[in-house]
Amino acid sequence: MNFLDALWLIIVAFFFISYIGILFAIIRDIFRDGSHNGWWKAIWIIFLIFVPLLTSLIYLIVNSRGMAEREAASVKQHRTEAETYLKDVVGRSAATEIADAAALLQAGSITEAEFQQLKAKALAA
Repeated sequence: MNFLDALWLIIVAFFFISYIGILFAIIRDIFRDGSHNGWWKAIWIIFLIFVPLLTSLIYLIVNSRGMAEREAASVKQHRTEAETYLKDVVGRSAATEIADAAALLQAGSITEAEFQQLKAKALAA
């Protein structure tokens, strides 16, 4: 294999992998789109299977704005969920942990020994 054959292989592989990525993005968007019913989604998938290049171009031209909006909404939702999770996990201070344990102790849910264990654990973290 000479240099030009290797270069051509790299170029073709790059465009093929890019095309596969676009196909997966289109399929993901087809199923994420709530404005179409199941029959429209099935038609898009059938055309993607039998006439993939033309169908991909048509879908990108027709639905590009909707794809961008749905992707932005998805990213925003995932970011909000991650921030909420991190606040719940990381955002608790030792004082909050001790206050919660003290409330449990006053309510009679835990014993004094368990309170001391929770307190030591919170202060160690």
